[in-house]
Amino acid sequence: MQILTDPRTLQQTCLRWRADGQHTVLVPTMGYYHSGHESLMSYARSAGDKVVVSLFVNPTQFGPGEDLAAYPRDLERDAAVAEANGADVLFTPQPADMFPAGHATWVEVPSLAGTLCGVSRPTHFRGVCTVVMKLFQLAMPRTAVFGQKDWQQLAIIRRMARDLNVPVEVVGRPIVREADGLAMSSRNVYLSAEERAQAPNIHHGLALGRALVQGGERDAAAVAEAMRRYWRESLPLAQEDYVSIVHPETLEPLARIADAALCAVAFRLGKARLIDNMLLAGD
Repeated sequence: MQILTDPRTLQQTCLRWRADGQHTVLVPTMGYYHSGHESLMSYARSAGDKVVVSLFVNPTQFGPGEDLAAYPRDLERDAAVAEANGADVLFTPQPADMFPAGHATWVEVPSLAGTLCGVSRPTHFRGVCTVVMKLFQLAMPRTAVFGQKDWQQLAIIRRMARDLNVPVEVVGRPIVREADGLAMSSRNVYLSAEERAQAPNIHHGLALGRALVQGGERDAAAVAEAMRRYWRESLPLAQEDYVSIVHPETLEPLARIADAALCAVAFRLGKARLIDNMLLAGD
């Protein structure tokens, strides 16, 4: 495995692969790897000829007062994990390499970015879209792999690629969970022992909502309120950011649950902001 830090070197490497007819798969990450990241890398290894894993804590997707400086980092361990999972290149640029002085171009999908996480993090997805587009231009992948834990991010990147005719297939892979149901996240390390004990109830509340829908409940407000009642009792240390039942592709709020519905949630639990989601109806 090569470790590359210079964007131009990555681009030249990937241009050679492309000229040779190689199928490159990109896995964008911010590092501090867990089994969820490994599942993305493993899929990427099976899906193409060359695998590029990017490891970049992107400053442009962090808002004022967020955890940019505190975000967990362990480059040596992450490099070993990436190599063990079949990466051909680990791309680890510095912020100044990706956003040099005078950078003034941004990519946005306002229609999808103004809801869910975008309400409390209004500049977040602008930073995400811009850095992902830059990675697409550098690695020129035929496939890019993202986790479904951040469903909104996945929907936005798919729309960006579609609208801008980017020749890449954006693949979403299932959430990887701890044995007790907690969605794996690099930010889980922020949780105290008491917070960690409560955190799996986020997933359990989502499962409750799905069970209600499977049992015939179609009123989205009623389902959301039942989940909130559960969380008020089971997550006393948490503060709700949002609980939303939306269409999985458009992210528009639903009043009635029909063929396709997603419940997406975010909670602040101590120093951690945890997101999760579950399809209540549809595939």
